[in-house]
Amino acid sequence: SACKSGLQEQRSSEASESSMSSRMARETHTELPLFSSPPLSPLHEKKAAAPSDETGNPAPLGLCAFGMTTILLNLHNAGLFGLDATILGMGIFYGGLAQVVAGVMEWRKGNTFATTAFLSYGFFWLTFVVVVLGPKAGLDKPSPASIASWFAVWGLFTAVLLVAAQKLTRALRVVFALLTLLFALLFVAEVSGITALWVLAGVEGVCCGLAALYTGLAQVVNELHGKVVMPIDAPTAYHSVHKDHPLAPPPLGARAQTAP
Repeated sequence: SACKSGLQEQRSSEASESSMSSRMARETHTELPLFSSPPLSPLHEKKAAAPSDETGNPAPLGLCAFGMTTILLNLHNAGLFGLDATILGMGIFYGGLAQVVAGVMEWRKGNTFATTAFLSYGFFWLTFVVVVLGPKAGLDKPSPASIASWFAVWGLFTAVLLVAAQKLTRALRVVFALLTLLFALLFVAEVSGITALWVLAGVEGVCCGLAALYTGLAQVVNELHGKVVMPIDAPTAYHSVHKDHPLAPPPLGARAQTAP
């Protein structure tokens, strides 16, 4: 009887210790929700903590630099004047370096598309100057096949950007569509050697440059007036789709309203 009583007390003591251990484990265990969000990566944390960007919009600079230089070069292609220092100087400084500056500024704003476009076409113009002046500096003169291939790869690159630009304004879609067509005409003209195609490419290139110049200046005029003076898109299509996008520009006049 005494042994039986001692065994029962031992079992009761073990059960009590087991219950206490389970209760302590539950109290110290922190359960996570089943579908809890993963922690932010260091890049996302940096973006979330970054201050608001109050720098100016570099897109008008890049678009105007591209547009004006494209107009001048294609007036030459259309046969109005020769390939002189006017075009080469614009290619180095405005079409080239100014677009590179605009691309770096867009990179600072986190705009991947504009960074890629402005830096690429800025260096395109610098490359164009080297292609023209290189033979005079002792480099081999480019062959028609290499020039045609140059136009082809830039046309392919522009066509892909045209696909991406379907998410942007109508004015930018027009610019990239005309630019894609321009590279296609230049490629065919170089391969065929038909002078009329060079003239046609020149006329089309002037239209492309004018479209880019208009798109750039429209952003300047609209921002200063705080309303749409020079439309670059349908009134509702772009803003209704992109107003919540992190890279979407602020409403027109927003900076003027918050400025002291």
